[in-house]
Amino acid sequence: MPKSQLSRSLGLRLVIVVVIGNIIGSGVYKKVAPMAAELHSPGWVLVCWVLGGIITLFGALSNAEVAGLLADTGGEYAYYKKIYNRFFAFIFGWSLFAIIQTASISSLAYVFAQSLGSIIDLPPVLASWADVNIGGVFYPFAGFNVKLTAILLIIGLTWVNTKGIKTGAGVSTGILVLVFAGIFTIIGFGLSSGKADISQSFSLATTNNTSVTLSAIFTAMLSAFWAYQGWAAIGYVGGEIKDAKRNIPKGIAIGVFVIIALYLLVNTTYLSLLSIPALEEINQAGNKIAAVEAVRSFWGYGGSVFISVLILVTTLGCTNATILVSCRPYFAMAREGLFFPKVGKLNAAQAPVNSLIYQGVWACLLVLSGTFDQLTDMIIFAVFIYYGATTLGVFILRRRMPDAPRPYKVWGYPIVPAVVILFCAALFVNTIFTRPREAAIGVVLMLTGVPLYLWFTRANRPVQDDSDQ
Repeated sequence: MPKSQLSRSLGLRLVIVVVIGNIIGSGVYKKVAPMAAELHSPGWVLVCWVLGGIITLFGALSNAEVAGLLADTGGEYAYYKKIYNRFFAFIFGWSLFAIIQTASISSLAYVFAQSLGSIIDLPPVLASWADVNIGGVFYPFAGFNVKLTAILLIIGLTWVNTKGIKTGAGVSTGILVLVFAGIFTIIGFGLSSGKADISQSFSLATTNNTSVTLSAIFTAMLSAFWAYQGWAAIGYVGGEIKDAKRNIPKGIAIGVFVIIALYLLVNTTYLSLLSIPALEEINQAGNKIAAVEAVRSFWGYGGSVFISVLILVTTLGCTNATILVSCRPYFAMAREGLFFPKVGKLNAAQAPVNSLIYQGVWACLLVLSGTFDQLTDMIIFAVFIYYGATTLGVFILRRRMPDAPRPYKVWGYPIVPAVVILFCAALFVNTIFTRPREAAIGVVLMLTGVPLYLWFTRANRPVQDDSDQ
């Protein structure tokens, strides 16, 4: 008979694995190209990676204080109920389902399929339907062979995660070992090859002889933040972590530090091997991956196969980690009558099986909706609204609960959380002007939660445990 409560089975090691596994995905291989196209300078690309890492770290440290105080299943959904109110918590949870986490799953699976297509020829599927569109914006059947592959991956990994959280975390651990070995192989051989010009990667000169604007920096950082996105997802499984109020802050800090160092090393490698014009051409092509071209430059065809396999493994791991953690907030919401009742059920492996299924179905539909970069820009626009809200919670909780025990207090308070809040506001405004379509779609998807909240609260149907039936 299925149990009615989640089991606390993750220690610090697996917390770090889940943090890193949710971060390191497609962005480490792809996003240097759109950043180069925006900034036209290798040095400024690295500056944006550093700035993105600093802001991410500041946000992670701020989040860690809140997590240490309020850790529970659902992450920010659980935090926002106590910091703000049930309505704001629901809108956050709905945003995760409508766009943030499901679109992350879709984007990662899409890059997995692209990488597989660069190794083997995926046969055309429904090619005659490629021009079918919705409003001239969405072309669901364009490149359907890639999209179908992504959908099959989502279905397969959703099934794996119905077997329980330790199974899913174990898969992520094995994959992460392979990913780190592969990336450090690229860094070592790439920087030591005769093709590399390390000094080139630090040049602040622009190839088009123009100055780099603040707006261009913010726009380029959308790409960097996609690569750093995912660390906060560990909070979603707070109810399944041993000593969560200590292990979540530690796991977030260690994981983010490791990722920042790794990203700076690997992007220095790319920029040492590829010129800015070459990266701009890769970005313009749309179907090329910067990391593949960088490794091809010193290892030839064999290198391109190696990096394609590595991207395949990496996106497989990140997709799995994202599926694993993302279904937990919907489970927590359903248990409180704020989501579809069936989503609050556990199976015999204590996995929220229906939450996984609902999430998987919507993620598959999002695969059909747009390109990789469209999806990631929508995600970052939405997610930074909530990063700012969580960081603001540090100030609110310090005032409201001054004497509550805090296993971790954010370093540099109040300056560090204030910087994060100001940056989130600036990124929000800049995205509206530079990516209006993606921003508008993101806002619309989030606001669809308003009538649903009214419907769920009016219905007020709490979930009955299987053990009570």
